[in-house]
Amino acid sequence: MPDHTSPSRRDFLKTAAAGLAAGSVLAPSALARTGAPELEKRKLGKTDMEVTVLGFGAAEIGYGGTAQDIVDKLLNSALDQGLDTIDTAECYAESEVQIGNAVANRRKDYYLFTKVGHWAPDGLDGWSAKGVTASIERSLKRLKTDYVDLVHLHSCGLDVLKKGEAIEALEKAKQAGKTRYMGYSGDSQAALYAVKTGKFDTLMTSMSFVDQESIDLTLPLCREQDMGVVVKRGIGNAVWRYETQPTNGYVVEYWKRMKELDYDFCRADQRDVEGPDGPAGIALRFCLSLPGVHTTVVGTTNPKRFAENAALLQGGPLPAERIEAIRKRWKEVAKPEWVGQI
Repeated sequence: MPDHTSPSRRDFLKTAAAGLAAGSVLAPSALARTGAPELEKRKLGKTDMEVTVLGFGAAEIGYGGTAQDIVDKLLNSALDQGLDTIDTAECYAESEVQIGNAVANRRKDYYLFTKVGHWAPDGLDGWSAKGVTASIERSLKRLKTDYVDLVHLHSCGLDVLKKGEAIEALEKAKQAGKTRYMGYSGDSQAALYAVKTGKFDTLMTSMSFVDQESIDLTLPLCREQDMGVVVKRGIGNAVWRYETQPTNGYVVEYWKRMKELDYDFCRADQRDVEGPDGPAGIALRFCLSLPGVHTTVVGTTNPKRFAENAALLQGGPLPAERIEAIRKRWKEVAKPEWVGQI
């Protein structure tokens, strides 16, 4: 079955991967060091997992075509520096294979998440019970493990969730010990429905200074249910880097929102500010300061980046007045169509 990830997302990740490898994105050189500062850990909802607030997202290494030796160095050095959460997906090119090759021998050192729905053997629907089951089996082989800690349904729509077949397949995989927990990855009304079912242990959702729908729509209910919350796109694709509208569709929506929101930390004179109070530091600290958020996954193809990103969090929680200002401006400017972006 073909990769159904949007071409704009694939193109963006390939471009981002090249930039990250070259050190041009999120590269606070003044904070570079041989080891990362100690990271805070949070209990992921009702699960037994204590996760670092900064996790690793594998889309960039997959879509960027990163060489295996670089992946080996990146993941092993990050684990040595405190990383304990690795997130990937069935459709992130060969990322599962690369993760398995790099760190399967260290399986007890990290929690391993993957996703299902966008791959299935020829002739099967990826959202069917057989498709979900086959995808999980494939992921286990590629990751060189007998189990994963968490499987997310990969941004399926309300129709798939209401049908229930994919959820039932996840439940069976959990009962069989193929995954310890099950979650939903997605946004807006589908995410709200998933949370309300009470069947999922975690929600993975977009949340950032340019994507705040989930802060009001799903995060309060997740807190009520003690549901684990994993943030994706937590730095808003670092859209402050673009002086003019980017050509890649995956980034354009966030860039347009940023221009209208006109946050001071995203303006041209702040673009190159490094450290916890630069745009990257503020973006990360914002989403991790929101009650109910447990971790955010950030991708990179640069082995030095984990330590540098961890250093951004040494500023601690974002001050309440800064959070309030970001939220206030969103409520003043956000349009009804500014929904969560997959």
